[in-house]
Amino acid sequence: AAVHDAFGRVNNISAFNALSADHMSNDLGTYLDDQFDGEYLDAYTLRDPKPSLPLYHLVGALDPLTDADIESRIDDGLPETLPEWIAADGLTHLKIKLNGDDLDWDVQRVLSIEKVAAEAQAARGCAEWWYSTDFNEKCENVEYVLAFLAKVREGSESAWERIQYIEQPTSRDLEANPDVKMHEAAAIKPVVIDEALVDYDSLLLCREQGYSGVALKACKGQTDSLLLAAAAQKFDMFLCVQDLTCPGASFLHSASLAARIPGVQAIEGNGRQYCPGPNRQWAKQFPGMFEITDGTVATAELGGVGLGF
Repeated sequence: AAVHDAFGRVNNISAFNALSADHMSNDLGTYLDDQFDGEYLDAYTLRDPKPSLPLYHLVGALDPLTDADIESRIDDGLPETLPEWIAADGLTHLKIKLNGDDLDWDVQRVLSIEKVAAEAQAARGCAEWWYSTDFNEKCENVEYVLAFLAKVREGSESAWERIQYIEQPTSRDLEANPDVKMHEAAAIKPVVIDEALVDYDSLLLCREQGYSGVALKACKGQTDSLLLAAAAQKFDMFLCVQDLTCPGASFLHSASLAARIPGVQAIEGNGRQYCPGPNRQWAKQFPGMFEITDGTVATAELGGVGLGF
C-alpha cells in the first residue's frame, strides 16, 4: 500500500488512477493468467470513489441485544444495546457472529436479532436492512449451512430474506477438505471466501468448491486485493470488503479500496465499536467516515492523491 500511495503522491494523482497501460509495465495476464491478457486494473477500478458505502456493524455472539442482556452498564459514551446502536448510527447492515457448531443457538440468535432490529428500525421508519452471517469457520459441512438457512426461513421469512451473504462457514484449509462443497448453499445465498483467500490459486480453488463470493481485506495487501478484485469481477462473484477492527488510517485505507472497486456491496467497520480512540484525530479531517448517522460512510471524502487520504 505504501508503494501505491507514494507513486500516486509523487505523480500528484490517485493511486487508483495509476493502474492503466500508461503507468503499468505488465498487463494482468502477467500476474493472473491468460484470461486477463491485454487487460489492466483500470478496467476493474473506478476513476472516482463511490460517494458512500453501507457500513456493516458487528453484532458479536456476546454482545447485548437489549437492556435485559446487560448486568451492569459500561457507560463509556457508546451505545450498548443493538437498538441504541441502530438509533445512533442509522444502521442498515448487521454482521451476525454465530457459533457454527450449535444449530439451535445460531438460528435463535438470528431470529432474536430480527425481532429486536425490526422494532428498532420501525421506530425510526426504516423498512429495509440486511444481515451477513459469520460462523468463524466452525461449520463441519454444507449440510449445517443448509439446515441453518432452512430453519431461519421457517422461523422468519423476513430474517431469511435479509441475509445478504454467508461468510466462510467451514475451514479455511480448502485443500485439506476437498469434499466440503458449497454449491448447494451458494445457490441460495452468496457464500463468501474470507480466511482461505490468500492468492489467485486459492480463488480458483474456492470457485471449484462452490464459493460464489470474495471478501477483500486491505490488510492482505493493496496489490493482491486489486488483483483478486479484478478476478472476482471477471468471474461474476459477489464482492465485499471486511476489516479486522481497523481504526483510524487503517480504516480509511480499507474504505478507499472498497470505494474504488465496482460491485462491492458494503464495508465493515467495527473499530468505532471496540477501539474508537484512534479515530478521533482522523474524524476532524474525514468526519463522514467516522461520524455515522445514516448507516453509511462518506467515501467521497477519499478522493485525494495517493490512496485518497
